[in-house]
Amino acid sequence: MDTALIAIIAILVLVVLLAIAAIRIVQEYERGVIFRLGRVIAGAKGPGLFFIIPYIDRMVKVNLQTVTMNVPAQDVITRDNVTVRVDAVIYFKVMEPVKATVNIQNYIFGTSQVSQTTLRSVCGTAELDELLSERERLNSEIQRIVDDLTEPWGVKVELVEIKDVNLPNEIQRAMARQAEAERDRRAKIINAEGEFQAAQKLSDAAAVIAENPIAYQLRMLQTVTEVAAEKNSTLVLPIPVELLGPFRSAFPSEETVSVGGGDGHSRG
Repeated sequence: MDTALIAIIAILVLVVLLAIAAIRIVQEYERGVIFRLGRVIAGAKGPGLFFIIPYIDRMVKVNLQTVTMNVPAQDVITRDNVTVRVDAVIYFKVMEPVKATVNIQNYIFGTSQVSQTTLRSVCGTAELDELLSERERLNSEIQRIVDDLTEPWGVKVELVEIKDVNLPNEIQRAMARQAEAERDRRAKIINAEGEFQAAQKLSDAAAVIAENPIAYQLRMLQTVTEVAAEKNSTLVLPIPVELLGPFRSAFPSEETVSVGGGDGHSRG
């Protein structure tokens, strides 16, 4: 009787252990790839509770969450022969769990290596100015290349961003001198444009005064008023030449008198 009871208890314990070994729970963000005797069956499972055949089936869980991975800094020689260090960040996730399990041994490590080599090759084909000012284009190109290479693994690259570009100290000083020279050039151009505009306005003012001589006198009186408003001991009052016009017409010049006298003598 004792032997039979022990056998029953042993069988019950074995059944419980087999039941525990057969139960698999797949989370919402996971999928389970089941191998039966080494072959994939029925694609990916999940989420939820599943039963497998112990010691015959094997389940591999694949995480479907987006992976954020830093691409280590790479030494890159640009197309214009400048050595820089470039690092980036890549966002990707698994879209097909079966491919990510069967086609590659470690899809995270493989994506990391592809990202590093692509970062070096793409940045090496660009000049330094393009690397600093056209990051969006370079990010899109890197993302496209990495996504094409990882597609057989069931991996989808969502985003690639170049984080930082470390320049040598010599290049930084040269760029600072270039920026300073550019600012000086702009300052000189602005100053020249101001002089040109001022000359144009003076020319327009001269044209107005030539058409209306009285405007010159009004301007003179306004200037005198502005000067007299200050406490000055000396006041210089300019006399416009236009005011002498009546006197010049009343007294003819010597050249006119001589010409008239010569004509009278010849007539006599």
